[in-house]
Amino acid sequence: MDAPTDTHCPYCALQCGMALRPTTRGPVPVTVVERPAFPVNQGALCGKGANAAAVLDPAARLTTPLVRRDGVLTPASWPEALDAVAAGLAGAAAAHGRHAVGVFGGGGLTNEKAYLLGKFARVVLGTSSIDYNGRFCMSSAAAAGVRAFGTDRGLPFPLADIPHTKCLILVGANPAETMPPFVRYLRELQEGGGTLIVIDPRRTRTAELADLHLAPRPGTDLALALGLLHLTVADGRTDETFIAERTTGWPEARAAAMAHWPEHVEAVTGVPLPRLRTAARLFGEAERAMVLTARGPEQQAKGTDTVSAWINLCLATGNMGHPYAGYGCLTGQGNGQGGREHGQKADQLPGYRKLDDPAARAHVAAVWGVDPDSLPGPGPSAYELLDSLGTDVRALLVAGSNPVVSAPRSAHVAERLRSLDFLAVCDVVLSETAQLADVVLPVTQWAEETGTMTNLEGRVILRRQAVEPPAGVRSDLVVLHELADRLGGFGKGFPTEPEEAFEELRLASGGGVADYAGISYRRIAAEDGVFWPCPSPEHPGTPRLFLDRFATPDGRARFTPVQHRPAAEEPCAEYPVRLTTGRVLAQYQSGAQTRRVAALNSAAPGPFVELHPHLGERLGLREGDQVAVVSRRGRAVAPARLTTAIRPDTVFMPFHWPGEGNANLLTNPALDPTSRMPEFKSCAVRLERL
Repeated sequence: MDAPTDTHCPYCALQCGMALRPTTRGPVPVTVVERPAFPVNQGALCGKGANAAAVLDPAARLTTPLVRRDGVLTPASWPEALDAVAAGLAGAAAAHGRHAVGVFGGGGLTNEKAYLLGKFARVVLGTSSIDYNGRFCMSSAAAAGVRAFGTDRGLPFPLADIPHTKCLILVGANPAETMPPFVRYLRELQEGGGTLIVIDPRRTRTAELADLHLAPRPGTDLALALGLLHLTVADGRTDETFIAERTTGWPEARAAAMAHWPEHVEAVTGVPLPRLRTAARLFGEAERAMVLTARGPEQQAKGTDTVSAWINLCLATGNMGHPYAGYGCLTGQGNGQGGREHGQKADQLPGYRKLDDPAARAHVAAVWGVDPDSLPGPGPSAYELLDSLGTDVRALLVAGSNPVVSAPRSAHVAERLRSLDFLAVCDVVLSETAQLADVVLPVTQWAEETGTMTNLEGRVILRRQAVEPPAGVRSDLVVLHELADRLGGFGKGFPTEPEEAFEELRLASGGGVADYAGISYRRIAAEDGVFWPCPSPEHPGTPRLFLDRFATPDGRARFTPVQHRPAAEEPCAEYPVRLTTGRVLAQYQSGAQTRRVAALNSAAPGPFVELHPHLGERLGLREGDQVAVVSRRGRAVAPARLTTAIRPDTVFMPFHWPGEGNANLLTNPALDPTSRMPEFKSCAVRLERL
């Protein structure tokens, strides 16, 4: 039998190593086998990774282009489909201006695809209307990291550092379900004498591992962080030497924290004061400590300030800028990190350059061979782009995203998509968004193509092609090349070979914050990935940031004074309960792929509403009863799941399913003023027994 091909999982930001072995048994051409040598997961895989090959079954995926005729999507040839897309995009630009053509990308696209998608929008279409679904993932953490440290990388240290810290606070993160191989780092930490504190409104599988679990009301993480900093200052556990030598802005941040008295924080969060004191003591007394945030504190209309408060706690205790300590973000999507570095974000150019920086524009324009003045400026954020469909934006190209399920206020987003003059979708499967399209282009997926990804550590890794795609499938790179050629003869600037695209990306990113200039396919293969920044082939890469200085003009980290404020939507008489949303073990994101895998569907067959038995008793609800959850934006229906693992004033719904059980029918699109992150994690609802 042929030797297995080393590659990586198609799902979360761990990007676990795996190998694919050819097989002739059944319609799936490969089987997943362990790859113990890859350091991140050392061979361990979750159920999603172990079953990843199932989506390679031709019966589970798109295998031919589709064009809408007389209201129905029907098979078409590639030339016909590409001509239709080019005509739809060009027609909208001619009738309404170039910014009336939009592009919506995805955090699962390879670096090569994300890079060329951004180039396509700005060079071929000339539009500022481009963003991606990663805006819904870690944008608040990114914004807070940039203003504190001058740069954003999910983890500024390798995962291998985590077991060596002495106290770890996980805020709004449930890796035991969202990225199970990560749990070994938590177990190793505890086995080495470290303490794990988990902050989550639910007693999740991760919270069950904790030495201390704090369960605040959804939307109050900012108050909690400020309260812990207040206690840390009051108890004399700040590192004044570190503050003086490596930071600025402490007096203002200190004053803001001291305004949040612990008794007030207890009333706001619902966390008992003795538990607050214990958490502050454990963190403050630790020789070295870490805080890791995820979507819980980040997906809020004050998410950036919330993350800043946790960063302030790390800075005040000297837990930043040296090994085995610091703040980090658990990036969610497979290429959530790389996807926001190379140009598909509304305000960025490759290398994490700012689109409104003249020097950045000049550098990238020189690589692209265009006039810097021809590049459009920053455009609308993801939700604002979706909200403008049919009015400001009249034609849209979607690549690797399913906003009909994943966007907040999803019924409204679906309505805006239907109002477009033209919609084209590039995807592996016929997602709910693709079902609304005028043209659907079937594109290659992880095992059918080669390309790089950047995991949550900032480690650039290489996915290798293991199988040939079905005959009717093309890569996104080919699609962009063909469309660029049709829309003005730009095809030469859009290579179809991934390594050629990566070589151009290296040039474009060179000298930027996320500098890939010294990274090559050969190096990635030889070194099990290379950490950025890596400015030259001789540079070893940078597993740990900030050891000598922060990436700010003066080299110092910046405290940010922040104040707690309520959620954008608080409970009231009509909507008395808080809703929070999240993921479950066997599904991933909008479920477009995992819902097509029998083994995963049997483990998590559909949506549910998790609520406390006390709330269920008040409403006359029993386990399995159908319940309607109603917000100001919509109504979702799912069976009740009663558990004492959730607060009595809160209900939880996973967001992986479309239809009447879609949790995002309810969620609030109120935006963070800095990151433009919607408030997925807290809204007011009422429950109705059906």
